[in-house]
Amino acid sequence: MLFDKVKAFVVEIDGARTGTEPVFHGGQAVAGRVLLELTGAARVGALRLRARGRARAHWTESRSAGSSTAYTQSYSERVEVVNHRATLLAPDSGDIATLPAGRHEFPFSFQLPISLVTSFEGKHGSVRYSIKATLHRPWVPARCARKVFTVIEPVDINTPALLEPQAGAREKVARSWYCTRGLVSLSAKIDRKGYTPGEVIPIFAEIDNGSTRAVQPRAALVQTQTFMARGARKQKRAVVASVDGEPVGPNRRALWPGRALRIPPVGPSILHCRVLSVDYSLKVFVDIPGSSKLLLELPLVIGTVPLHPLGSRSASVGSRASFLQDWGLCTMMDRPEAPPEYSEVVRESQLVCASPGPSSLLHDLGVTTEGPYFACLQEFRYCPPPLYSEEDPNPPSEAVRPRCMTC
Repeated sequence: MLFDKVKAFVVEIDGARTGTEPVFHGGQAVAGRVLLELTGAARVGALRLRARGRARAHWTESRSAGSSTAYTQSYSERVEVVNHRATLLAPDSGDIATLPAGRHEFPFSFQLPISLVTSFEGKHGSVRYSIKATLHRPWVPARCARKVFTVIEPVDINTPALLEPQAGAREKVARSWYCTRGLVSLSAKIDRKGYTPGEVIPIFAEIDNGSTRAVQPRAALVQTQTFMARGARKQKRAVVASVDGEPVGPNRRALWPGRALRIPPVGPSILHCRVLSVDYSLKVFVDIPGSSKLLLELPLVIGTVPLHPLGSRSASVGSRASFLQDWGLCTMMDRPEAPPEYSEVVRESQLVCASPGPSSLLHDLGVTTEGPYFACLQEFRYCPPPLYSEEDPNPPSEAVRPRCMTC
């Protein structure tokens, strides 16, 4: 049979490793080939290619009307972001071409739009990109081959808006059984708004517990997925990382001098899509027994382009110095220490972890000196050598000092 003569029919994309999806960004060229392997001569009507990228949101909501009547409302929205068509093989005048047995390659290439949405898979929506090849033959069902590829839209955190510190303060009166238990206040600050996965967020916070019970401070990195269709919105929140602090007793005050929260490998923020978005926030809150929690939320953007350690330093040294001074961390930079051994400096990968930290507190919290904030601390950790002097710093005593023969 003619159908049995097609031994292999696949789509290959240049740059893709075995078993992985190729990754692109907006404006790049996607190139590859369609491979067709025949065991014998076969007649082919046409070979067509289509590249598609679609952002989709879909969910259902069950509603009741009366005591026994129920119905389901469906919400769906779809946006086409990539739609490329090409014909790789088309016989002249609509005739049927005959391909000999063996391996045949049909190359293709097309340009992605400049602005694209990052690939995403969620419970109520997705952003997917794929290439589909369709082989048309007479008297035989069409055969299809599909290849999925990933798009990661760059989100550069080296912008002034994402380098600005984020801070806030909240307070509330703790009540239990209609009795006032005191005032609880919370203030928190982080050094910037934009981060990338793998970085550590140093959280500076102050908790003032004026109540009669101990309270528990915590912090969490929350991802919010928002889906939009037909004027309605559906949200899904998830905690992707969290850290707990020590309980604060009644009428006590506690400080977080850079409590570390490491960002796990999560997807970047999706901010410019009509049907879905992915946002992040840092929630610092205090659990109050017998009362609702005191919550402070700081917005975050998870990017794909990491912070440039040299390019942004000149523009942010002043703001970072005032940032540390406001939270009483200047003494951490002024503390003298002996310079490190050469073996600790020559290997860049071990420079941070081999040298001792600026304070025992950061070491106990498991904070690594990664990222631009701790790089700033690293610059001032070691005191410079003393200035050259003509005077002997350790002069000999009078008993051993040589005397002049003329005196």
